[in-house]
Amino acid sequence: MPAFNPQQASALLNKIEGLDWETIRAQMHMQGYSILKDFLSDELCELIKSHYNHQQLYRKTVTMQQHRFGYGEYKYFNYPLPNLLQQLRTQFYPYLVPIANAWSDALKLDRQYPDSHFEFLQQCQQAGQNKATVLILHYQQDGFNTLHQDLYGEVYFPIQMVFVLSQVNSDFTGGELVLTEQVPRAQSKAIVLQPDQGDVLIFTTQFRPKKSTHGYYRVNMKHAVSQVRTGERYTLGIIFHDAVS
Repeated sequence: MPAFNPQQASALLNKIEGLDWETIRAQMHMQGYSILKDFLSDELCELIKSHYNHQQLYRKTVTMQQHRFGYGEYKYFNYPLPNLLQQLRTQFYPYLVPIANAWSDALKLDRQYPDSHFEFLQQCQQAGQNKATVLILHYQQDGFNTLHQDLYGEVYFPIQMVFVLSQVNSDFTGGELVLTEQVPRAQSKAIVLQPDQGDVLIFTTQFRPKKSTHGYYRVNMKHAVSQVRTGERYTLGIIFHDAVS
């Protein structure tokens, strides 16, 4: 993937800094997700997609149906990450840390996350987690992903991101993002979202706190992708913790 020049990197950082983080934090606390519209340009989306078949960029390819994960394929990038992806991962992280730590406080968890992503990755390495988890996912017609959580070891960050690289109703139809929320003493709640090309979904990796009359309790959440009816759908996943394997 071509190098991300200093001007582009600076523009990206300014864009992240300029987001309405107060609203994003409120949405994450209230519903466990937030959608950023038109964050990546069409050109950057196409650039990332164009490198899907450059095998030297990836450490591992997973065919979903072989593992009963769904129907499709995804690839984990190898270290060192392409500069654009490294910048996205590193620059978003400190803005998400206050949310993660507020969740830990609300649920009285003995867990606080460091301010810098470098420090957090050191914690992953100490736990034997040193494999990159940034990934690109590709679904064709009839492709889907089953409900799951992206946990790769004892150390994990409770928030992750998905960047949609394909255009809804042009490149593909169907393929909605599905979140499920486990409601205590009741059936699970399903949330169906359809972000478009360039949009970013920030969402919980495993759980979020929910307020009750007696304080906060933990609500477990999973995510999936519904069946792609036509075309091809690409997404980029940014997971902030590293993996054991």
